[in-house]
Amino acid sequence: MGSVHAKSLDPLPMHGRDLGVNPDDVIEAPEPEHEAKQEILENKDVVVQHVNIQGLGRTKEDLLGYEISEVFLAKNLIDVMKKAHLARQKLLRLGIFKDVEVLIDTSEGADALPNGLDVTFEVTEVKRLTGSYNTMVGNNEGSMVLGLKLPNMFGRAEKLTFQFSYGTKETSYGLSFFKPQPGHFERNLTLNMYKVTGQFPWSSLKETDRGMSAELNFPLGITNHTLKWEGVWRELGCLARSASFAVREESGHSLKSALSHTVSVDSRNSAIFPSRGALLRVNQELAGYTGGDASFLKEDFELQMNRRLFWDSVLSASLWGGMLYPLGGQPSCIADRSVTVRAHFYTFFPPVCCVSGDYLGGEAYWAGGLHLYTPLPFRPGKGGFGDLFRTHFFLNAGNLCNLNYGDGPRAHLQKLAECIRWSYGAGIVLRLGNIARLELNYCVPMGVQSGDR
Repeated sequence: MGSVHAKSLDPLPMHGRDLGVNPDDVIEAPEPEHEAKQEILENKDVVVQHVNIQGLGRTKEDLLGYEISEVFLAKNLIDVMKKAHLARQKLLRLGIFKDVEVLIDTSEGADALPNGLDVTFEVTEVKRLTGSYNTMVGNNEGSMVLGLKLPNMFGRAEKLTFQFSYGTKETSYGLSFFKPQPGHFERNLTLNMYKVTGQFPWSSLKETDRGMSAELNFPLGITNHTLKWEGVWRELGCLARSASFAVREESGHSLKSALSHTVSVDSRNSAIFPSRGALLRVNQELAGYTGGDASFLKEDFELQMNRRLFWDSVLSASLWGGMLYPLGGQPSCIADRSVTVRAHFYTFFPPVCCVSGDYLGGEAYWAGGLHLYTPLPFRPGKGGFGDLFRTHFFLNAGNLCNLNYGDGPRAHLQKLAECIRWSYGAGIVLRLGNIARLELNYCVPMGVQSGDR
C-alpha cells in the first residue's frame, strides 16, 4: 500500500517549523499503482484513525492527549494539516520539547479505512537540566543573571527554576515552581521564594526583602486574571550617614502580607512593537487583612492604544497611574509609596517633610505619553534588517504627590494637575526579537520643578 509522507508533498511541508497549508496545490501520487490511496487526497472526507507520539521519555502521555485531541475532528486533508499544525504549536508551548515534527500517512492494518489517515508527532524532549547566563542593562543599572532550570520535572510540564542576579544596585536570588493545568496551559500556579537587596540613592535607603508568594493565572472570556498572595519580611536601612531623620524613622523591620488581583485585556498584535490593538491592565492590592503590620489599599492601572497610520507609521498613546490609601489610621511606608515617574528620563520629586534632599515618595501618581513611530528615513534595509529600526518622536507628562483623603475627588484631581512635569524628544528604537527593545532618545525636559532630577 502506498503512503503519503511530508517529504513527498513539497508545496505542503509537514515537518519542522515550516508546516504550511495551501489548498490550491495539486498533489500527485508518486507511482501509478497507488491510485486507491490517491483517492484519499482527492476525496474531501477523510478519517483520522490514529494519532501517535514518538520520542517520549519522561513525559506522561495523558498530558499530551489534551493538546492533540482536535486532530481527530478533522474532516478533510487540509483540515488535518491545519489542526496538526495547531497541535504542534500547543506541544511546543508546553516548553518541554526541543522540536516537534509532524508526519501524515495513510492508515494500514486490519482496521484501516479506505479514507483513513494516521498522524504521527515525532518529539525531542528538552534536557532534564538547563542553565543560562546573561547580562541586563536598564534603569541606570547593570546586572549579571545566572539561572538553572529543571523543565518537565514530573512529566506534566512542571518547571523548577533557580535564578541569581547580581547588579550594581540590586542583588537577588529566588526559587520558583510552575505547574500548569493539563489541557489548559493558560491556567497555572506559580510558587516563589526569594530574597532581594536593593539600593535607592535618591532616598538614602537600602531595602532587603525576604518573601514567598503564590500566584494563580487563568483566562476568563477576553480577560486574563492573576490572583496572588505575597508575604514579605522587609528590612529598611540607611544607605548613607547623611540620611534624613524621616528615612531613619522608617528604618527597621516590617512584615507585609498582601492579596492582589490583576485583570488585563490585551488585543495588541505585539507586546514589543505593537502596530494595532489596545491594552488595559488594572491591579488592586490589599495589605494587612491576612497579617503583617503594613495595612493599605493600592490601585494601579495602565492603558495603551495603538493605531497604524500612513507610510507604515504607528501612533501610540499610553496612560498609567495609581493611588495608595493607608488603612488602620497608620501612615504609609516609604517602601510602598511611588518615588519616581519615568518618561524617558527620571523625575524625582521634592520630599514632603525632609530638608536633606532625600525623596520620600508620594501616594498618588499619573503619567501619560504620546508616541509616533515611523520607518527610518529613505527606508534603508527595507524588507530585512532595516525593518528592526524605527524613528521615535514622543511627548510625555506626569506628576506625583501626596493626597489629603478628606478633601474629596475634585481636590485630588486639582492637586495631581498642579506643577505637571513634561518632556518631548526624538530617537531611534531597535527591536530585539520578541523579547525586548532598545531605545536611544534625545529628551528635552520641560515643566521642571525645583528639586527635580
